[in-house]
Amino acid sequence: MTKQNAIPTVPLKAFLKHSLEILQNPLPFHLQNFEKLGDIFRLKIGFKNSVFFSRNAALAEYVLQKNQKNYKKSKIQTEDLAKYVGKGLLTAEGEHWRTQRRLIQPAFHKKQLDNLTETIINAISEEYLRIIPNTDIDVFPIFNDLAFQTVVKSLFSTAVNQKSINRLQYITEAAQRMMVKELRQPYLGWWFTASGKIKEHVDLTIEARAILKTIVDERKISGKRADDLLDMLLDSKYDDGSAMQEAQLLDEILILFTAGHETTANALTFTCQLLAQHPEWQDQIFEEVTRNEAQEHDVMTTLKTSKICKAVIEEAMRLYPPAYFIDRVNIAADTFEGMHFEPNSNLLFSVYEIHRHPNLWEQPNAFLPQRFKEGSQQFSSQYFPFGAGPRKCIGNNFAMFEMIIAINKLVSKFKLYPNFRTIEITPLITLKPKNANLRFEER
Repeated sequence: MTKQNAIPTVPLKAFLKHSLEILQNPLPFHLQNFEKLGDIFRLKIGFKNSVFFSRNAALAEYVLQKNQKNYKKSKIQTEDLAKYVGKGLLTAEGEHWRTQRRLIQPAFHKKQLDNLTETIINAISEEYLRIIPNTDIDVFPIFNDLAFQTVVKSLFSTAVNQKSINRLQYITEAAQRMMVKELRQPYLGWWFTASGKIKEHVDLTIEARAILKTIVDERKISGKRADDLLDMLLDSKYDDGSAMQEAQLLDEILILFTAGHETTANALTFTCQLLAQHPEWQDQIFEEVTRNEAQEHDVMTTLKTSKICKAVIEEAMRLYPPAYFIDRVNIAADTFEGMHFEPNSNLLFSVYEIHRHPNLWEQPNAFLPQRFKEGSQQFSSQYFPFGAGPRKCIGNNFAMFEMIIAINKLVSKFKLYPNFRTIEITPLITLKPKNANLRFEER
């Protein structure tokens, strides 16, 4: 295979024929094509536009790590998403991204996260008060609020009222829903513009920035320190000694809201659904928590010794990766294992399918946390819950800390029982749960 067009192609008519199904859930359509055509295929999404869909883990590792300098993020993130959240770490490219990464990275070092553990614990404990024992509950709203509250309080401590939190959460989620429509119905782009739908949602993000600006201004005027993420961002200095401009600071905060709460909420929900289906793993986590409490470990030591809980979460993210696709565009022509890609080819990697590939995983559709008993590093070439390479999620340690604390506290207080037949999904910008109904009994 030496030519780009030798890669199997799914014609535009097939895309249009299945457009309504793809709008609801594109994963079955992609799986059908993978099983029929192999681990990579080209999907025509317009008369001139196409996307290469891949579940080839080696190609993903090559693009994201080994030859990452030849690849950039696609228009989906650098333009489509950026118009809602600005040019922060998630959407920036080139030297601008490198400069911001160097600036912000220290705020997410593990020693800095140690300062936030009490804030995280308090936010989680407060949300768990909403759980009514012996009642069927859709747990996603609880975890969604929990994750958002955790991000807000880690960023701003207590310097934001609930009304503002609710409005920021609404705007963040509304922008995502609009983005999904734009991505899955590109042929309606003219209508989204003409009808004012895009402007309506851009205006919402302007409102969010105004709320955030008020919070930042109040912190600066107060002269008081909270040693939260906002203080860390305000303290950050570029190589020339200058601080972030206000507009850039607001971009980075919006990115933290967008990327920092929903992925965690999704992962926690799926983890609890899997635990409800596999109570033996609840028992193992409970025993681990009991051992750690007997040792009177501090929080950071407990996090490091919660290996069973971590393995359960990692296996849940293998089966249901919140960031279930990764997109890249090559700058110069490239060739990998006989496949040739002309410049500006759009590549979209299905993390969901890579994580379930039958050639990469034993019993790929089974919930087997023991596969991660030695950690996830052994699977680094095929396991990408936080991405890979230089653009791996900057908040991965924060997210894991938060999730381990959340699951440990939940399982130590409750037994979880399923009130659903199968785990259902709603693939939007992230992979969201659907009908995640559980029943909790106090221990």
